Amino acid sequence: MKHTFSACCCAILISISAQAQKGASHFEIDTRTPLQTMDGFGASDAWSMQHIGLWPDSVRLQTADWLFSTENDSKGQPLGIGLSIWRFNIGAGSHDQGRESGIGSHRMRTGCFLRPDGTYDWTQQPGQRNFLRMAQERGVRTFIGFFNSPPVYFTQNGLATNTGRGGTLNLKTEHYGDFALFAANVVKGLEQHDGIKLSYVCPVNEPDGHWNWVGPKQEGTPATNREIAGLARAFSQAFTRKGLDTKILINESSDYRCMFATHMTDWQRGYAIQSFFCPDSTDTYLGDTPNVPRLMAGHSYWTNTPLEALRSIRMQLKDTLDKYNVQFWQTETCIMGNDEEIGGGGGYDRTMKTALYVARIIHHDIVYAGARSWQWWRAVGGDYKDGLLREFSNREGTDGHVVDSKLLWALGNYSRFVRPGATRMGITATDKTGRAVTEGDTDRTGLMCTAYRNADGSWVMVVVNYATEEKSMTFHVDDRKVKSWQPYLTAEGAGKNLQPIGKVGNGKQTVIPARSIVTFVSR
Repeated sequence: MKHTFSACCCAILISISAQAQKGASHFEIDTRTPLQTMDGFGASDAWSMQHIGLWPDSVRLQTADWLFSTENDSKGQPLGIGLSIWRFNIGAGSHDQGRESGIGSHRMRTGCFLRPDGTYDWTQQPGQRNFLRMAQERGVRTFIGFFNSPPVYFTQNGLATNTGRGGTLNLKTEHYGDFALFAANVVKGLEQHDGIKLSYVCPVNEPDGHWNWVGPKQEGTPATNREIAGLARAFSQAFTRKGLDTKILINESSDYRCMFATHMTDWQRGYAIQSFFCPDSTDTYLGDTPNVPRLMAGHSYWTNTPLEALRSIRMQLKDTLDKYNVQFWQTETCIMGNDEEIGGGGGYDRTMKTALYVARIIHHDIVYAGARSWQWWRAVGGDYKDGLLREFSNREGTDGHVVDSKLLWALGNYSRFVRPGATRMGITATDKTGRAVTEGDTDRTGLMCTAYRNADGSWVMVVVNYATEEKSMTFHVDDRKVKSWQPYLTAEGAGKNLQPIGKVGNGKQTVIPARSIVTFVSR
């Protein structure tokens, strides 16, 4: 049946169009309003890189190029997203335990550099170490080593999971020093054998996550704030004795709300910022501990919906961080069951639906939480929305192939162009009449804009258009060296992955396509 629009329908469409045009349309980059310094964008190697790192060269090299390359093809299109941070999962030894580890999937078990007799085996985790080297070859300089569990030889239940235990650290009291020495030896060993310097080490991962208490089907342990503080001090002493300047990063909270309050836990695991960086917290204060920076790491899981919470939770986090003069890194997230707007975490999605949803999270973490770094969970995953790339392998995991996604390239709009040391700059947004629009740089269903100045003096403007219609806008920076901007487009369709398109004059009108991300780089 052929459908026709009535006059009433036309009126509704005109009304909707008029409403869509309201709000900010011009964005002035405030050259006198520097905000946070950006330390980089990254992802982790868990767990896929332990087998992909041993696949044929053609697959390994393509995967590494997608993740780390800062080169362009002959048409000027980026070959990769230029991640500048890489998280290395330091194994606890569940691999050798096989099914007795309590971890059902052999792909989620890890080896351990430490052997039962106290010696070290530097042939362990070879696939992951291949990717460490390939990342470094492509320009990555910040490497983070993170622990899901202490080595199984030191844990209270002899496992790398928390099976059969409560909500305390799965580490025998007499082995705090041994765990710290192991971490120090791993830092030295990777530098000696692979030429890789771990800039940071995280002793715990999601210690306040209630999932950790019941023994998950992966490596992990809970911990109280007092246990984390004791562990950080032990690490500090071991690193000092070994002459290491590697920083100790805490505490990778599973939910932002555990960082400034309590959420699905109690005071022993909540109020992490106050516990570690308020001098009044004498039992847990780490502000004067060598090798521990005034920097908190947290994960943005479960805080991305509803939309008002996306903003308000991050503002509460920023308020607490500022009160105690603490910097912030978002070090891990992916799509979870409560992200209902895009269907939850199940089933991999290569389209802009997930890509735009994540871009909105990145924007809010940077603007409202003040994140200096933003890191995705897994670089490569399976049939779940937890990988920048999607792997397809045989049952044994010994061979396969990898495909890219719009999510990968969405992150690339930030990681490829906003380089370590860049300064985020404020933006003044105005409407078509020239009136200022409060928080006009953040329309959660329309345009979301952030601006940066790289250490080399180049300017970057990242614009996310969440709307289903294109948006006209102008933006400008008062810098005589900037004559024009080179846009890079990520949108639905083949080839639209950081695709360079026609240049735009400084202050001239441009159109942001519907459901797209465009990054402008000054020329």
